[in-house]
Amino acid sequence: MAYDKFNILTSTAVPLPIENVDTDQIIPARFLKATERTGFGDNLFRDWRYNQDNTPKKDFVLNDATFSGKILVGGKNFGSGSSREHAAWAVYDYGFRCVVSSFFADIFRNNCLNIGVLPVQVSADFLQKIFDAVEENPKTELEINLPEQRIILLSTGESESFEINKYKKNNMLNGFDDIDFLLNIKEDIETFAANTPL
Repeated sequence: MAYDKFNILTSTAVPLPIENVDTDQIIPARFLKATERTGFGDNLFRDWRYNQDNTPKKDFVLNDATFSGKILVGGKNFGSGSSREHAAWAVYDYGFRCVVSSFFADIFRNNCLNIGVLPVQVSADFLQKIFDAVEENPKTELEINLPEQRIILLSTGESESFEINKYKKNNMLNGFDDIDFLLNIKEDIETFAANTPL
């Protein structure tokens, strides 16, 4: 399944300055029954967003209309815990296209890259600058420049570079998942196969 192409994203951000956010907090296990990648956004951070009677918790950031945008800014060690890809699905389905943190669990990072969510790892100092800027002014925007691999805090012009696997970068720029990539080079594969002796 193809995803939206990711080139340059300019957006406000939702701050979640909590460290060690694990995948069970991102999407609780009881919501993993579906196999389609849609509908998980409704239960993103379910136990943090809602009381047991399903009323919204007013003090949780996703229930605060002050903050919005396509960028989620999380604390250190985001996406730890189990390897469930549903956590990345929930982030995407809710509407986030980028998650910023000072450290990601490897499996969560790869799951995000597989479905069109860009994980941007920054230094602890730069992460704190983002949190401070967004808390001071929720209209603060970040620019995520994938071609140049740079994140910019537009209110100050400060920026940092970030790393991304070349193959995954190419896929995100083209809106490809792994199957789309193979289909895109189908003719090359067929030519190689035809010209390779058995």
